[in-house]
Amino acid sequence: MKKSGILHPGLNKLIAETGHMDEIVVTDAGLPLPESVNTRIDLALKEGTVPFLELLDTVLSELSVEKVILAEELKTTSPNMHKEITDRFKNIEVEYVSHINFKERTKTARGLIRSGEFTSYANVILVGGVVY
Repeated sequence: MKKSGILHPGLNKLIAETGHMDEIVVTDAGLPLPESVNTRIDLALKEGTVPFLELLDTVLSELSVEKVILAEELKTTSPNMHKEITDRFKNIEVEYVSHINFKERTKTARGLIRSGEFTSYANVILVGGVVY
């Protein structure tokens, strides 16, 4: 039995297989999970469970990230969530795209992980970095 860290086997596998420049999407409860993406981990149990920020922090504890991509609409529609997300990436490039383009970009991600978050536009594309 694994003693600590992420216990979900699918999430462990996704993170372990993610390489430099691969993209993983951490989503709110409402973002569509494209059928074209093989690894789709749905952790949404009910509203607020699993919380987006808790899920994001858990993924970040084990994944090297060199860039993040957010929907432009997050800034004005959910400014508190925007601040919470960007505070986690002080020294990492943040790119903004329209929500429409964000959804298109998710179709080529290595994997998607859905939270139970009900905050609008609480979605982030994590671009894999390197640890050396």
